Amino acid sequence: MRRPVIAGNWKMHKTQAETRAFFKAFKPLVAASSHCDIIVAPPFTAIGAAVNAAKGTVISIAGQNAFWKPQGAFTGEVSMLMLAEAGCRAVIIGHSERREYFGETDATVNSKLKAALEAGLQPIVCVGENKGERETGCTEEVIERQFENGTATLTASDFSRILIAYEPVWAIGTGLTATPELAAAVHAFLRRLARRRFTAEAASEARILYGGSVKPDNIRSLMAHDEIDGALVGGASLDARSFSGIVNFQ
Repeated sequence: MRRPVIAGNWKMHKTQAETRAFFKAFKPLVAASSHCDIIVAPPFTAIGAAVNAAKGTVISIAGQNAFWKPQGAFTGEVSMLMLAEAGCRAVIIGHSERREYFGETDATVNSKLKAALEAGLQPIVCVGENKGERETGCTEEVIERQFENGTATLTASDFSRILIAYEPVWAIGTGLTATPELAAAVHAFLRRLARRRFTAEAASEARILYGGSVKPDNIRSLMAHDEIDGALVGGASLDARSFSGIVNFQ
């Protein structure tokens, strides 16, 4: 039985004061939530506040991005080791917004993935098709390319340490949500790719999250499918009550 994961990606939202206020409200709402792993990814400037606020709880803090080099003349970048030192236990890699706005590629995803594992962080690796690719029937082609190139050079042992997030770009921040059946079908396809690329055991144990306008009112229907192991939540993770409603989907 794969343990569910509910992760919140705050994107470019919340100051340190707002982060502390969120956790003050959020922690009591999930204090008894032992059925899943809970991850929150605040912006870089709020990581320290989030780590301190989450102490003594089961909530893990993640970075939203990081560079693959451990140090160097890379103005504006943050390394995986810096995230780990700051108290992060995970990092989001290859989010569609990073690919669209900042030129990230499958090759950079692979470099970041390896660096995250070396730093002891759990990568949350994102894959997903845009609206045009979905409408032209290219979903599986896109997912396969992103998965194969993104996980290139990884061993089965490496793969066992990562989380995969399927996030159809056309459903992110649009209010549109892939039907549970559609999402489950892509998750099953990803599991077949993992079986072919790694091992049957690695594929069976891989935890694959869905991301794309996840809200308290649709999380139960998504989680009812065996192929869906959790959610990567955007806007609905910014409000403590809303996000706790997703965490407490059972």
